[in-house]
Amino acid sequence: MATDKTFSVAGISKLNGDYKVRFANDIMRIKVLAKSGHEDIRLADLEGEFTKMDAAKLILGMDEFADAIAQSTITEYIEDNTPKAKTAPAKAPVKAKAVKAPAKVAVTENEDAPF
Repeated sequence: MATDKTFSVAGISKLNGDYKVRFANDIMRIKVLAKSGHEDIRLADLEGEFTKMDAAKLILGMDEFADAIAQSTITEYIEDNTPKAKTAPAKAPVKAKAVKAPAKVAVTENEDAPF
């Protein structure tokens, strides 16, 4: 959903037995949906313009969409369209190399050393 479109009407409708969330900018969209064979058309005027995700979250709390079918339809839409958090790609395991200490280190005294 990389779009900046906003909508002032949102709701749900049933087409061929499947409920979907619908968005429009005019409440008269009901007529078009009805002519196309949609049933149980419920659209709400949102009192402003919202993105699809914001509109879906808004209608989720409305009384008109409090029944189980509407709640599950809207919740499913929100879950399916919420941006997923990017995970870092799995890094290849780092192989450690063993480092051997020198067998014997000769220490010499230097009379001119500061300490």
